[in-house]
Amino acid sequence: MKDYEPSPRLLSGRAILVTGAGDGIGRAAARAFAAHGATVVLLGRTISKLEAVYDEIDGAGHPQPAIYPMNLEGAAPQDYENLTETFKNEFGRLDGLLHNAAELGTLTPLEHYDPATWARVIQINLNASFLLTRACLPLLLQSDDASILFTSASVGRQGQAYWGAYGVSKFAVEGMMQILAEELENSRIRVNSIDPGSVRTAMYTRAYPGRDPRTLLGPDDIMPTYLYLLGPDSRGTTGQALSAQSDD
Repeated sequence: MKDYEPSPRLLSGRAILVTGAGDGIGRAAARAFAAHGATVVLLGRTISKLEAVYDEIDGAGHPQPAIYPMNLEGAAPQDYENLTETFKNEFGRLDGLLHNAAELGTLTPLEHYDPATWARVIQINLNASFLLTRACLPLLLQSDDASILFTSASVGRQGQAYWGAYGVSKFAVEGMMQILAEELENSRIRVNSIDPGSVRTAMYTRAYPGRDPRTLLGPDDIMPTYLYLLGPDSRGTTGQALSAQSDD
């Protein structure tokens, strides 16, 4: 799918929520979705970053996005209900949900892993994805063609030493994706996960400080797969663990 060529208006008329939209892959996805016709809801905790992405999208003449500041670490179930009530009043439905926000934590043996860091990573990477998905399902069910895309990682598909809470959270996300895909198999919602691979982002640099970022693809380079999975051409593809840098 990395060679997929989307039509210019692939996402025209669609409303898509992107978490972690302030930078990195989330920013690239929000801009790509908007450039292909979607109205994008930018969710993140840093308002200044969200406003910068908003200005980029609006300045390019794409559909006007919306900003929804939210700290996934501290959000309670009622906060998610309030969020979807706002979306219901604004859009009436959602056509796509990209779970992109994530916390790396520390690369530490489990024996020495800090419990507070563990709880924070699990809260942001797993619990928040569950709560947001649960709250958004009624709006996604109003769509004629909806897509939920969870962000995974290679360390969430094959265990690797020292990846701690991050690796465990991604294993859990894969399981949640599979369960949800089966539960929704008779609906118009498809559910998949995506491993972005090695991409030039701040999180990757923190995880691999010795890697020359110039050797990596940028976030914009992997957007064809994201566009495919959020758009109508991926109808019928559900329950799949996919990779952004794969030909599959």
